[in-house]
Amino acid sequence: MAKNDPIERALDRLGQLRHAEPTEAVTEELRGLLRNRSNLVIAKAATIVRELRIIALMPEMVSAFKKFIADGSRLDKRCAALTEITSALYELDYDEPEPYLDGIKHVQLEGSYGPPVDEGAKLRAVSAQGLLRTRHLDALSEVVQLLVDREPAARIGAVRALAVNGGEAGVLLLRLKVLTGDTEPAVLAECFAGLLAASPEKSVAFVAKYIDASDESTAEAVMLALGESRLPAAYEVLREKWDRTVLMPEKKVLLVAMAASKLDEAIAFLVSLVESASMPIAAAAVKDLAIYRHNERVSKSVRAAVVTRKERALVVQFEQDFQS
Repeated sequence: MAKNDPIERALDRLGQLRHAEPTEAVTEELRGLLRNRSNLVIAKAATIVRELRIIALMPEMVSAFKKFIADGSRLDKRCAALTEITSALYELDYDEPEPYLDGIKHVQLEGSYGPPVDEGAKLRAVSAQGLLRTRHLDALSEVVQLLVDREPAARIGAVRALAVNGGEAGVLLLRLKVLTGDTEPAVLAECFAGLLAASPEKSVAFVAKYIDASDESTAEAVMLALGESRLPAAYEVLREKWDRTVLMPEKKVLLVAMAASKLDEAIAFLVSLVESASMPIAAAAVKDLAIYRHNERVSKSVRAAVVTRKERALVVQFEQDFQS
C-alpha cells in the first residue's frame, strides 16, 4: 500500500492507539475506526478495544460482526475481522449468544495453492468458548459438534471451551474424546491439559493411562500435560515413568515435564541428576533447569551441583544457559 493510502494511515494510527489510555477521546476514535470499510482496520481496532478493555464499544463490534458474517468471503478475507471481533467480545465477557451462534457455524473456504482452505476454523473455535459462557440452552449441543469438525483448530477450540466453561459435562465429553481418539496429536494434547485443569483430582489417573501409548506423540503429550499441571500426584507419575525409562528421547521429555512442574521435589530431583547422573542426562537437566535462571535459590543449587561434578563441559553449559 502507498504511504498516503487511507487504510495504511488508519493502521498506523491504530498502532499509536495501542499504547494510549482508554480516554473518552480514544474511545470515540476507535468507535469511528470500527466503522471503517477495511476488514484489516476493523480487526486491528477490535484487538485494541480488547487490550484496552473498552466495554462501551461492544455494540459497535457486534454491528461490525453482523456486517461481515453476512458476506464473509467477500468482505472479510481470512476471517480477520470476524475472528478478532469475536475474541474481543469473549475477553470482554459479552454474554449474548447471537454472535457466537453465528460464528460457531461459519465455514469460509478460500482459494490457496492447493485445496481450498477453511479460514473460519479459528472463528468457530473462539465462538465455542464464548457460547459456553452464555445462558443459551443449547450451547453444549452446539459446541459438541465441533469435537468432530474437519479442522483441528476448531476441535481444539471446542476442547478448550469444554475444559474452561463446560462443567462436569464438559469433563465427561473430554474423556470421551480421548477414548475415541483423534488424528491430530495436538487435539489429544489439549484434551489431556484440559482434563487436568478442569478436574485435577479425578483426571491424573485417567491421563496417566496414556503415558505408555504406542504413539510417541500421544505419550509425549501426556508427559508434558502432567508436568504443566503442577500437581504433586502428576509428578509422582512422571517419577515412576522415569525409573522404568531407558531411551534417552523419552528421558528428555520427562526432564522437560518435571522442570515445568515447578514443584520443589521435581527441582531437587533434577539438581541431583546434574550432580550424579550420566553426562548426557546431567547436561539435559541443566538445560531444562535454565527456566529458573532468575531464581537465586535454584540457580545456586544448580551451580553447586555443577561445581561438585567438576566437568568442564557442564560448567560451560551452565554459564551459557544461566548467565547468558
